Amino acid sequence: MIESWRDLRQSDIYAARQRIAGRVTRTPLIRAHELSHRLGGEIWFKLETLQATGAFKLRGATNALSCLTEAQRACGVTCVSSGNHGRALAYASQAMGVRAIICLSSLVPAIKVEGIQRFGAEARVHGDSQDTAQLEVDRLVRDEGMVEVNPFDDPYVIAGQGTIGLEILEDMPDADQVIVPLSGGGLISGIALAIKSATATMQVHGVTMADGPAMYESLRAGHPVDVIETPTLADALSGGIGPDNRFSFELTRRYVDDSHLVDEAAIERALSWLYFEERLIAEGGAAVAVAALLEGRVAAAGKTTVVIVSGRNIDMDKLTKIIAAKPHRSYA
Repeated sequence: MIESWRDLRQSDIYAARQRIAGRVTRTPLIRAHELSHRLGGEIWFKLETLQATGAFKLRGATNALSCLTEAQRACGVTCVSSGNHGRALAYASQAMGVRAIICLSSLVPAIKVEGIQRFGAEARVHGDSQDTAQLEVDRLVRDEGMVEVNPFDDPYVIAGQGTIGLEILEDMPDADQVIVPLSGGGLISGIALAIKSATATMQVHGVTMADGPAMYESLRAGHPVDVIETPTLADALSGGIGPDNRFSFELTRRYVDDSHLVDEAAIERALSWLYFEERLIAEGGAAVAVAALLEGRVAAAGKTTVVIVSGRNIDMDKLTKIIAAKPHRSYA
């Protein structure tokens, strides 16, 4: 049992890789030719969009479920989610024959709710924020004995996401920096722990949206803070980090080098750039890292950069409107 963030080690990430092997995709690194040419560096995309559920979350959910006892699985699992973790937990639960109830806010796009239901889980929309949806998770745990699998503040989820860091170290050990979408910290803390346990020279940058950046504001305050959730293209990054955060906040504060904000217009331009220039479909929460490069928030010239393209689960009608406007042309 991992009781504290101090107890989480790179060895836990290696153990996670053994557990999830064959159940998740070892995703490739592909060179971002147009972005590299524009910015004067070597930029590579880590395509977590290729996971069966369309996002990196399958790694953490699969590892966490694999660590439960048979008695715990029999009780069923639940979580609060902005969409991708719920989809991943639903997928992993279906594969292992475990009942799952996913609690979401009304801000979660319909495509993500439908994705959760497609994998056999029950999706419950409860309130207009993740904090409100969390109240239903708490009730299910308290009254029905279900087991919560937190989307970010869970050591086994963090270890599962950290397997991305191991793959980067193996495939591109000389990279100068890794840019990671920043939300509750489960993804970036796992990657940063894996990388910083092996090398002190590779920097890890987090990027999030300017509207409701919970972890960003918490890092600057030195403790978890509440934020007001508002609609954003980066809906996968929405939500607070929890006032009683035990793992992801301290790990992020300890191992991540810096964090950055991008606005909605920059996210639109990045989505358009990915589509037209790199021929990739990504969701807004995945495009923030590319936006940080295009907007100059993170310098790339003369460096080798790995960008985590974390997911592809975007409402295609919304993406169609963005690409029809071709906002990326402002970079011409």
